[in-house]
Amino acid sequence: MGCTYSVYGLGRKKKLSIPEVVVYVPSMRIPAQCDLQRALKGLIPRDLIDRLSCLRNRIALIAEDTGGSAITELRQALEEYLSILIGLTKKEHGLQDLVEFKWKNLEDGRQETCVANAWFELLSVVHMMAMLTLSEADTLMIPKDYSGSGFRVVSTDCKRDAVDLLLKSAGYLEFGVRNVLSRIPAEIKKSLSKDLQDGVLEAIAIQALGQGTEIQLGLAVESQKATLSVKRRLACEQLIYYSQAYQCLSGCDLSHGYGKKHTWFIKWKFLESKAAAYYYHGLVLDKSNEPTCHISAVCCFLAAQELLVESKKACISFCLSAPVTRAPPLWGVMKHLHQKIPEVASRKSQMYGYLLEQEKALQSLPDLPDFQLSLRPDDYELPGIDPAWDCEKWENQSQSLKEHLKDCEDEMEKE
Repeated sequence: MGCTYSVYGLGRKKKLSIPEVVVYVPSMRIPAQCDLQRALKGLIPRDLIDRLSCLRNRIALIAEDTGGSAITELRQALEEYLSILIGLTKKEHGLQDLVEFKWKNLEDGRQETCVANAWFELLSVVHMMAMLTLSEADTLMIPKDYSGSGFRVVSTDCKRDAVDLLLKSAGYLEFGVRNVLSRIPAEIKKSLSKDLQDGVLEAIAIQALGQGTEIQLGLAVESQKATLSVKRRLACEQLIYYSQAYQCLSGCDLSHGYGKKHTWFIKWKFLESKAAAYYYHGLVLDKSNEPTCHISAVCCFLAAQELLVESKKACISFCLSAPVTRAPPLWGVMKHLHQKIPEVASRKSQMYGYLLEQEKALQSLPDLPDFQLSLRPDDYELPGIDPAWDCEKWENQSQSLKEHLKDCEDEMEKE
């Protein structure tokens, strides 16, 4: 039977599946096998070690079996694991550097990092929770069916839920950078996966806020109540977020697998948001009766048109950068602007062509207005430490750290 199965397996052509990306989710990292029993034996109760091992193995198994799609089940297991893991980070327990934790890339199974530090493990868990949340937002923004008109429809509720998830993900990452990464010694940080660089984590958190703003701008475009000033503000805020995200990446080592793709994504979204900002700024300026404002408006529309062309090139580069992905059909504000920007730029250029000829000295691109950013990451706090860490209950049963190390030395001498 085994041989027959192998023959059929070799003969079967694997169906090529190129995933579609709306919300960019960097590589997901999952736990790899590590020996908790050997490292913690005699220091904490056996049932506590068993729970740690069991939950960690369960997280890895679910992630590998489902490709990370069992988000609810994984999140529940991760939160339960965190409440026990916190005990290993407490100085009074003296266990921070005893366990060598291993993590690997979910997509290719390659082991990336092996670090003997409990704070590294906690950072990896929080990072995985953030990636799962981004993945959930991406799923909400990719509808499985189509409307009768042939256009894909994402409900308003799904869009708002996606924004909430993006803020939640940003909260996880912000917590990881400020409260966890800062506790990891500098020499250990150097050995961490490139995905865990503080600049990379900050960039992902900020771009999540940018994508949340993009969804909000799309909702504003669909709303009759949203004013032009509101749309311009959202477009400018989105641009600021992506500018900040790009700055965060500028000092990072992006030579790793997903580094180049991540950079192309931010460039793509930066160009799109800049096109939107100039378009809406141009519409506001064009409402004035001053000829100079009309000239500035035309400059904005022409700039928006050029930026839109460049954004399409950046999108292609992002999609072709490994691992290969597909861009979604135009949606939200960009679906609207891909039609409007060329149309308005052409019409206004013809309308105010005589002004452009007369006032060539005034043909300069105006500065975009600066706005205070509206979206903020959700606050995140670690769960309470598991009651099983009440040392008074098992103090008499455990050995001290010195006794444990002495036993290990004795065993090595006997060998």
